[in-house]
Order: sequence, then C-alpha cells, then structure tokens
Amino acid sequence: MYHPTTRLLTILELLQTHPRMSGQELARRLEVDTRTVRRYILMLQEMGMPVEGSRGPAGGYRLRPGYKLPPLLFTEDEATAVTLGLLSTQWLELHLPAAAVEGALAKVFRVLPLQGRQRLQGLAARMALSPNRHTARPDAALLVRLSEAAQEGRRIVIEYETRVGEASQRKVEPYGIAGWEGHWYLAAYCTKRQAMRLFRVDRIRQVQSLPESFTPPAQFDTAAFVVESLGTVRARWEVRVEFEADLKTVQSKIPAVYGQFTETPRGTLFTTLYDDLETFARFLVSLDLPLTIHEPEALRTTMLTMAERMLAMAHRQ
Repeated sequence: MYHPTTRLLTILELLQTHPRMSGQELARRLEVDTRTVRRYILMLQEMGMPVEGSRGPAGGYRLRPGYKLPPLLFTEDEATAVTLGLLSTQWLELHLPAAAVEGALAKVFRVLPLQGRQRLQGLAARMALSPNRHTARPDAALLVRLSEAAQEGRRIVIEYETRVGEASQRKVEPYGIAGWEGHWYLAAYCTKRQAMRLFRVDRIRQVQSLPESFTPPAQFDTAAFVVESLGTVRARWEVRVEFEADLKTVQSKIPAVYGQFTETPRGTLFTTLYDDLETFARFLVSLDLPLTIHEPEALRTTMLTMAERMLAMAHRQ
C-alpha cells in the first residue's frame, strides 16, 4: 500500500509534467477511485499548492500556469526539524556565518507550502536561543573535517593547545565527536600516549590528514566515552532517581549523555554521577516530573533545605 503522502507527491509530479490531467487518468495512475483523487486535490489545495480544477468534458486538474515545483520538498515535520536545527546553531556554540544560516532558512521557507511557511517563519521570528557565550567556538568546517576523518578511518595530525596554553602536536585516530557542557570534544586514540584521549575541538588549531588508515573498535560509543571521561572527573555523588513517567517522556527531557535510563514498573530509573547536589536538585525541579529519590540521602536533604528557603521567601512580606 502506498502512503497518502507518496500519492500527494506523485500528483504534483504528474501535474508538473502534464498541462492538464483528468480525474479518471489520475485515479488510474494512482490506483484509486476518482473520489479519492478529489480528496487528495483538496488536501493539496489546503496545503497551499496552486492546483486548479475545472468541470466539463475538457475538465481536469492542472498546476497554475507558471508555477514550478521546487527541486526539493519537505513535509512540515521535516521542515520543522531543519528549521530548529538551523536556529540552534548559535545555542550549540558553533561558529557559522550568519549569512549561511539565514540563506539556508530562506531556502527551506521557499520550498514550503504557504501555511507551513507562515508557521515556521513565525517560529523563527519569535524563538531566541542564547549561547553560553564561551570565548572560543569551534568552526563548523573543522567539525566536518574531523568527522570525515573518523568516517573514513584515516589518521590525522592535530596541532593542539593544552589547558595551560602550551602547543603540542599529536597523531591521532579520530573515533567521533560529542558535545558536553557547552563544549565539543574529539574522542581519539593518541599514538603518542597509546591510549584514548579527549581533545577540546576549540583548542585544535590545525588538522593534517595522513595516508594512514585505522580500524576503530567495533561498536565504539563516543557519547558513553565522553560521559565516562568527563562525567566522573568531578563527580562526588552517585544519584539514583525514579521518575513516575514512561521512558520516552523522561528521555525527551533529559539528554541521553547525562546518564543511564532503565524502565521500571513505576516508571523510569535515572542513574548518573554528579558533583553539586544543589545544582542537580534545581535541575530535577525544572523537569516538573513526580519522582522518588533512592540515593543519595543527601540529595533529599538538599531538596528539603531548598524547599524551606523557598517557603520562607514566599511568606516574606
């Protein structure tokens, strides 16, 4: 069975290549009845597509004269995903030219039907995502180059600035890139240290590709490696919190790299490591989900203390 969306796109393609087509001819090609064709035409017109119909022996359907279909069509959900991605580039701490983002948004809007275009233009005009305002941002072109090397299994030499500002040169085998707490990291095997290492992407000054290839470990999980490497560096507390919500709901509110999720009869168990219980308590409150604290007990005490302070502030006159 064809999906209705496929038939809608097929009607547009047929009308693009034929000056006029009867309802019977469209029904024959789509393997549906003429009543279904009329319903599809109405759906296209409601989406803002300039499909015109006429009655009589010479009647049928056509695209408005002069109208040309764009070479690329998005569903509204697909266009929403692309638009949100483009609008989020600043929030993701990526260095991209503003002209590139605005140009891409304009192209997406141009290929959308009228209603979808108006909705997403309203979203773009009224949504603001503020970055963390770090002084250094990785160049998007650098992310692409590192990702290509990882995809091709090709060794590279990077010029890297250490945390104390010293310059070093490393030959590495890049496995993947992941974001963590406002920074981007390259997970790679360092041939000098003969061990896995993380490199802040904004500290990589130059990249040189080598004619040497490598085979990464099977099923290497870049995100898990970043969490294991950075999430435990300062962590003092192992936290286990059970949410009274299904797994999908919890994962929609908490990024996967933050910890582990396990379905339970009551909902979802979230396990992670953290160093600042008050910050974590504020994070839990912001989720607005009913929960039970399993450990540590200090987290329960922290939340009670915060609640007492909030009550005191609420009653102050």
